[in-house]
Amino acid sequence: MKVLVLNSGSSSVKFQFMRMEDEGLLAKGIVEKIGSSDAIVTYQPEGRTRIREIREVLNHSVAIEMVLGLLLHPQHGVIRDKSEIDGVGHRVVHGGEDFSESVLITDKVKATIRKCIQFAPLHNPHNLKGIEACEELLPGVPQVGVFDTAFHQTIPPKAYIYGLPYVLYRKLGIRRYGFHGTSHNYVALKAAEILGRPIRKLHLITCHLGNGASIAAVAGGKSIDTTMGFTPLEGLVMGTRCGSIDPALVPYIMEREKLGTKEVDSIMNKNSGMLGLTETSHDMREIEQEAAHGSERHQLALDIYCHTVKKYIGAYVAEMGHVDAIIFTGGVGENSRLVRRLVSAGLEEFGIVLDAAKNEANERVISSGRVKIMVVPTNEELAIARDTLRILSSLEPRPAAPAPDDVAKLVLLWAKNRKADAASLARKWAQKIGREVGPADVTRELERLSLGPAARPGKNTRKTS
Repeated sequence: MKVLVLNSGSSSVKFQFMRMEDEGLLAKGIVEKIGSSDAIVTYQPEGRTRIREIREVLNHSVAIEMVLGLLLHPQHGVIRDKSEIDGVGHRVVHGGEDFSESVLITDKVKATIRKCIQFAPLHNPHNLKGIEACEELLPGVPQVGVFDTAFHQTIPPKAYIYGLPYVLYRKLGIRRYGFHGTSHNYVALKAAEILGRPIRKLHLITCHLGNGASIAAVAGGKSIDTTMGFTPLEGLVMGTRCGSIDPALVPYIMEREKLGTKEVDSIMNKNSGMLGLTETSHDMREIEQEAAHGSERHQLALDIYCHTVKKYIGAYVAEMGHVDAIIFTGGVGENSRLVRRLVSAGLEEFGIVLDAAKNEANERVISSGRVKIMVVPTNEELAIARDTLRILSSLEPRPAAPAPDDVAKLVLLWAKNRKADAASLARKWAQKIGREVGPADVTRELERLSLGPAARPGKNTRKTS
């Protein structure tokens, strides 16, 4: 089975195409700057040369059509026909309280994703565009929604209800939702596998540290608390997000600086965090380099970042009472030895002892104390593909796709007599390819190829040979 994984952002579509029998990556890439005439298309087929082109890509539908064209390309493609795509898995940022796991996408599911646009106006509309584009370009191919918020639906009310009037939760759905759930779930399961212990017996703290960053407390394989809240802004200091601040600062800044809600929202989401503190960069590699060269401002930003991570780790140690492992993942968590060292420093009394040599070697387990400190690379795309496979495996089996040569014979038969009904075409097609087919097979293939019309088979129509 082959699964296409899509992550549709505001101006980009990231994709991976995977062979699920061995979880092999057949191709991956990204279409950036969607909506412009100089969009950047990057495509890497398995074991072949990476391709990078500048093209006009006006919308998400064009971008996904381009992705399919690359997968089918005579020289660079990895499949011969669209029918080889068995399913599409979509990253969807917000599922509200409606989804505690991944689901098959239906009209009802799309309506809920649309309803959750109020919670994630920068993400859900574009996730939905990706789904609708696939409905148009891959008719009949099942799609699965994998929600960033789903893993955190096990958080208890004491951790997700804010100290606001309860009516605001009941009326507006204001609560902690949490994000990065796919990553937190993946690395927690992977850590249990590495440790050789059942996930249900483990208490873990998972630290997803990238440009966006969050921490989760995972007990028995379930999220019981997380740092991100109603939006991805709450919690840790991040690349460009401020993280948790005194909420009274918002009206204060608006009044003193004469700003509107959009301007202050932009400050907190796009111009704060490490970028706002350093005033030069949100790239942790550059910040570490500048700090090493003596920049006090960059060192301060680094200290603030690590302080907030350490503070939440301490909070979750207290909340769970016992911790078996702390897991670092994400671009910063997986690669910054300095961040891991600064975060771990001073936690020895809690059994959290970093092994300096193992940390420098970037080993999987980098601790020498009771609590394991681990580096576990995340793979959200694989997690999405696995969920897609699991859901597709529970569905009715799809009819085997005909070979491209057999499809070509059907097209020739249809072209000779475009008014022929499906039953007549089925008889002739069966004779040409030497195996049994029915009117439903003909109708499905003609619809897939956007050819027709062919009369739909009646309820009592039987296959013929």
